[in-house]
Amino acid sequence: MAKANGKSEARVAGLDLEHELPAGDGDRSASVGGEQGDPATVGDGSALESELQKVKAERDSLLDRLARAQAEFENARRRAGKEQQDFRDYAAADAIRPLLPVLDSFERALQTKPEAAELRTGVELIYKQLQDALAKLGVRAVAAAGELFDPHLHEAVEMVETDTIPDHQVLEELQRGYQFKDRLLRPAMVKVAKNSGK
Repeated sequence: MAKANGKSEARVAGLDLEHELPAGDGDRSASVGGEQGDPATVGDGSALESELQKVKAERDSLLDRLARAQAEFENARRRAGKEQQDFRDYAAADAIRPLLPVLDSFERALQTKPEAAELRTGVELIYKQLQDALAKLGVRAVAAAGELFDPHLHEAVEMVETDTIPDHQVLEELQRGYQFKDRLLRPAMVKVAKNSGK
């Protein structure tokens, strides 16, 4: 009975030992963990601070580059918008230019004296309609007769000696010039006064 008790005590003792071993291991791991958490093994706090400062500097540099890239993109977008607007404004110039001889023909027809008054009235009406249509597109005639000669707007085809008209004044418009907004489509062909005395 004593042996049985001894065996049971041994068994109980063995169980106790078996239960104690994991606890012992846990103590050992806890002590190892304590050593890992030691500031001396992790590193100096100033090294972490230095690394943090480097990361912040890189972040600020990237943010600055991003802001510059956004500004450049905005400028490029504005330039592209202006170029598109300019293209829209002047795209019709090539379509308008072929209409100018039509205006010339109308003007020549109106300078004649047709027998039928109705014909003249009809031509005048068409001429006025065409002028209005072109005006809506931004086309306007270049002022010539009586104006001072401007080489940017007028093309002198003849110089006329005179003593009564100021020098370089346009005497006569031979062919009307036209502008489309701020662009010259065609200069006015004119006769210009040449007054040597003035």
